[in-house]
Amino acid sequence: MIFSSLLFIFIFLPVTLLIYYISPWKIKNFVLLIMSLIFYAWGEPVYIFLMMFSIVFNYFSARQMGVHRQLRQQHHLKICFVVTVAVNLAILGFFKYYGFLIQNINGIFGSSIKAAQIALPIGISFYTFQTLSYIIDVYWGNVKVQKNIIDFGAYITMFPQLIAGPIVRYKDIAAQLKHRTITFAGVSDGVSWFIRGLGKKVLLANNIGMLYDTVFAIAASDRAALTTWLGIIAYTFQIYFDFSGYSDMAIGLGKMLGFEFVKNFDYPYISGSATEFWRRWHISLSTWFREYVYIPMGGNRVAAPRHILNILVVWLLTGLWHGASWAFVLWGLFWAVLLLLEKYIYGRFLERLPAAIRHIYTIFAFIFGWLIFTSSSVAGFGSNLSSMFGGLGNAFADAGTGYFFRTNLILLLICGFCSTPVVWKVFRKSARSGQLLPRVITALCYLVIFAASVASLVNASYNPFLYFRF
Repeated sequence: MIFSSLLFIFIFLPVTLLIYYISPWKIKNFVLLIMSLIFYAWGEPVYIFLMMFSIVFNYFSARQMGVHRQLRQQHHLKICFVVTVAVNLAILGFFKYYGFLIQNINGIFGSSIKAAQIALPIGISFYTFQTLSYIIDVYWGNVKVQKNIIDFGAYITMFPQLIAGPIVRYKDIAAQLKHRTITFAGVSDGVSWFIRGLGKKVLLANNIGMLYDTVFAIAASDRAALTTWLGIIAYTFQIYFDFSGYSDMAIGLGKMLGFEFVKNFDYPYISGSATEFWRRWHISLSTWFREYVYIPMGGNRVAAPRHILNILVVWLLTGLWHGASWAFVLWGLFWAVLLLLEKYIYGRFLERLPAAIRHIYTIFAFIFGWLIFTSSSVAGFGSNLSSMFGGLGNAFADAGTGYFFRTNLILLLICGFCSTPVVWKVFRKSARSGQLLPRVITALCYLVIFAASVASLVNASYNPFLYFRF
């Protein structure tokens, strides 16, 4: 079940909110836990047992760590911590990287080991990282051990952010699990966030995604160079509106339930450097790696060679987090190199350039990044890259290029405009206006977005969600 489905919007969500709102405060987390398990089991009925194991195992492991800390048994505390982290990473590694490992073993040693086809549990990377944030913070003594297994289970399984984030650190939500306030203003704000995210996903990501799929269904050797550029630009918009739209819906759902989740996107496509881009894109993931990997390794408070190693390790892991493919490893290393170049080579020069030039530089950076990201292999990336520059004997443009451009120009312009803060600032200013007319117009705009999204879903045959595979 995904948020952008009629089943979720008109059945699961209303039923969940009704039961949740009429329930006494002391059982709201229990209701949230049960409904979240139902939500997850709808798409992954087998892996619900894996989810339950994760909850129980990590709950009791953290309790045991708390006992060792109280008794000042540092050695036992460390052993318990290492074992708990190892089990979580082993589960993630088995389901996500088993096939990749076998494939590489066969390639290196010329063997023919057959890898069993294992379906990837939805959202396993997200909820594993959430769990690890709790375990690490308990080990460091940054948070108190959660002694209520219902509250802990609600944190791990909370359906708004279960399958696609944002990655919510336990320390950011611990107090809210015990005390939170549900107000009409909060719910209203949550509804607007949800509708805005739904519009991004259904009206923008789905439609521009069809252009990308159509273009990249053509063999790289048969694509005109400009056609490949159009295709990857379409993907650039698709992945942003798909993922940020889902994150907006998650934030909105959280507000409806009385929770405040961290913002996951801050208009990354207006950035003026690769460094700024990663302060604005998938903020919760960047924050997780910074706090739990980069800083413990020494961050930037070390000698230059060690700092370079720290960046490379973090981005190697970031690439692998996204998927079991050498293309993802290459994607991570691409960003690592770019960030290091900005840090040590041309960062100060870049800062002195006009904003427009810095922005153009960053646009090319993330477009090439997405070209690597969307390629199924390193060889596939090479073919697509060659296609962009006519390296496969491709024409610069052909009849197909003109057709794709004419039929998608308006949509591309709308996507470009909506990837800036302009639209949101207008909506926010109108919503907060003391005058009735701007507020009514804003409400009508949200109704139109919702109605158009629902109408699109009624006849939808194309409604993918890119981050399910992560």
